[in-house]
Amino acid sequence: MIRVGDLERSIRFYTEILGMKLLRKEDFPDGKFTLAFVGFGDERHDSVIELTYNWGVHGYNLGDAFGHIAIEVEDIYDAVERIRRAGGEILREAGPMKYGTTVIAFVADPDGYKIELIGKE
Repeated sequence: MIRVGDLERSIRFYTEILGMKLLRKEDFPDGKFTLAFVGFGDERHDSVIELTYNWGVHGYNLGDAFGHIAIEVEDIYDAVERIRRAGGEILREAGPMKYGTTVIAFVADPDGYKIELIGKE
């Protein structure tokens, strides 16, 4: 789960730029928050990300405990170019990781969360 400052902006990023699907979204008026679940497949079989929007909160200090979300992609170079063309922020171009040969890249979501793309080997 990650907390987001603008739920619709985050849903657009994860669905339109990363290619996930909005699986479900629900408001909780008594708690003053909305949950949205995004992923590449059904929650019963695939990992998903829970986006939490606390009504009236438009930003968070990301802290130093959270590192990043990691997603394996079929063609990392194509994924980076597709994200760039869609307006996504590329933090690190695709290339071998520092202490190995796995090809990785990093992008940022609208709230500044880092997402590592890992090339399929």
